[in-house]
Amino acid sequence: QVQLVESGGGSVQAGGSLRLSCAASGRTFSSYFMGWFRQAPGKEREFVSGISTSGSNTYYADSVKGRFTISRDNAKNTMYLQMNNLKAEDTSLYFCGARRLMSKGGYARSDQYAYWGQGTQVTVSS
Repeated sequence: QVQLVESGGGSVQAGGSLRLSCAASGRTFSSYFMGWFRQAPGKEREFVSGISTSGSNTYYADSVKGRFTISRDNAKNTMYLQMNNLKAEDTSLYFCGARRLMSKGGYARSDQYAYWGQGTQVTVSS
């Protein structure tokens, strides 16, 4: 089991910044590919960003590329999402997930993730 807890959400004006954190406990954090997803009311959960086990490879949705930066600190069992130049359309509930070990599915697919946090709300006002 892996327990994930997100933090750092809040309300900001358009153009502002937030830094989300995802703290992990349980099994070895460094063994898991990690991802950030978001879900707005009435919409499906969508991929935002992902990071490989070592942190050497990162992936972004086109909508956030150039504005968001994902990182991880395996020594602290924590993943981060630095969000800059936030837009109203970034308003959503943000989740972190740990991808299934031996997963052969795409990293952008939410069904490939075995563990999820409870989510942290990000609200951007224009």
